[in-house]
Amino acid sequence: MSYAHLEPDPHRPELVVLDVNETLSDLSSMTAAFADIAAASLRVRLAAAGAPDPQAGAQHVMERFMSLDPHPDVVPGLQALSEAGCRIVTLSNGSAAVARALLENSAAGAVIEDYLTVADAGAWKPAGSAYGHALSVTAVPAERAMLVAVHPWDIEGAHRAGLRTAWINRSGADYPAHLAAADVEVSSLVELGSMFSR
Repeated sequence: MSYAHLEPDPHRPELVVLDVNETLSDLSSMTAAFADIAAASLRVRLAAAGAPDPQAGAQHVMERFMSLDPHPDVVPGLQALSEAGCRIVTLSNGSAAVARALLENSAAGAVIEDYLTVADAGAWKPAGSAYGHALSVTAVPAERAMLVAVHPWDIEGAHRAGLRTAWINRSGADYPAHLAAADVEVSSLVELGSMFSR
């Protein structure tokens, strides 16, 4: 997709950098898997007889990550952001394969320019170099990029790195007062996309 024909808009970010886990993926189906791991870990620590193999438990969690569904607002929201002229990449503290499995075969797969991981940045978010990696790969300056996340700590890191920020607040929670407020607060990616539509 070419963006050369689009006129600059000071309000619309050129690049949207998306957090993956919880921001895009619905982790509600993971509750049982995490409970199983916690229970197994506790049994091991207490030397309880019959504790499951921790490696098998970890594999179970990773398999669940690869089969998650996106939140209902994700696909239409990403399509709206693309239609508004935004370039879109993901940036995960985890494997890029998780984001790819989540979106590549969805209707939003075609609008994702790249699936990035902090493993290639040498530092995890919220370190500035993690966000810098996304900016370097896309050749977009920080002030023309926006991080979108549900995690206030991620918003804080991106803010410190010079990116604009959008907090997806699906639950109606209060934003932590000790962190820099997001530039934009919305209840869904659809709402964010509609803010930049022409």
